[in-house]
Amino acid sequence: MHYELLKMFLVFAKIGAFTLGGGYAMVPIMEREIVDRRQWLTREEFMDILIVAQSTPGLFAINMASHIGNKARGVVGGIIGSLGVALPSILAILLIAMFFRAFQDNIYVERIFMGVRPAVVALIAAPCFSMARSAHITLSNLWIPIVACLLITLFGISPIWIILVAGLAGFVWGKIKREEKE
Repeated sequence: MHYELLKMFLVFAKIGAFTLGGGYAMVPIMEREIVDRRQWLTREEFMDILIVAQSTPGLFAINMASHIGNKARGVVGGIIGSLGVALPSILAILLIAMFFRAFQDNIYVERIFMGVRPAVVALIAAPCFSMARSAHITLSNLWIPIVACLLITLFGISPIWIILVAGLAGFVWGKIKREEKE
């Protein structure tokens, strides 16, 4: 059991250490490590945790790691997953804070950050396509995420309201479809 927890810690530490761009950039790496390579969760369980982690207050990466760890190894697994994913970032921030003042005006450091930004955008966009496939987004229902994005971006509507309305609409739609079959 201790070996399994150590392995979980190392997997999450690797994810935390080698992902730039925050929690959403970690999603494809988490999915590959947790679902494909380790098979700790099914793809459906992973997607369910992804949805819960998005709607849970707090840092997304920590939420994902704690929910995945809890599902795979119980409460201790949740704690180990959270520590594993957070520790590399904490150590990196401490190191950067110690040395950043000396390098903040360095043209090479500035150029490195300019080069990393597009890669981070790609890392965040990649899970969107993966989630769209897993959520069975087709041409007939593509309008739903587009409208949701527009409502959030253009009108400043809280994502919480969109999730609540979409959940209610999905419930009603499912009920109508079930009654049509009967």
